[in-house]
Amino acid sequence: MPEIVTLDVRPIIAGGEEPFAAIISAADALAEGQVLRILAPFRPVPLFRVMERRGFAWEETALGAPDWQVDFHIPEQRLSDGSAMEAAGWAAPSVTLDLTGLEPPQPMMRILATTETLEPGGVLFALLDREPVFLFPQLKERGHQWAGNHDADGTGYRLLVRHG
Repeated sequence: MPEIVTLDVRPIIAGGEEPFAAIISAADALAEGQVLRILAPFRPVPLFRVMERRGFAWEETALGAPDWQVDFHIPEQRLSDGSAMEAAGWAAPSVTLDLTGLEPPQPMMRILATTETLEPGGVLFALLDREPVFLFPQLKERGHQWAGNHDADGTGYRLLVRHG
């Protein structure tokens, strides 16, 4: 059972203050595996997108009008460092590449070549055997965004690339 760190923002809001700084400070102070529980006098919808960009997932519970409980946590399958946090809002991939079984640099070359054929904003999805760490600087240099993570059993890597 994860340790829960509770921040009740109801008194802060009742006092006429903005709780955003306190929430971000509490989120930044979380240790691995901890959950940040926010108690609020309303469903804090604007906070969801901010926390999502910071790598958090959440579960929300109505406590009875008007109070809400929202538990923020870092998912076990975190995106790799450098991933675009806004990837959840990208268009569905128009191209899927299964690059498993290919030796480097073939996966990188195919991803770069395919990305260049996409319209701006177009997205490709690739399955790989390993995290393509040498690809990421190449994508950045070309103005593209990416988001990736290891699959649940750790045997492969999933990658989204968005044409910049």
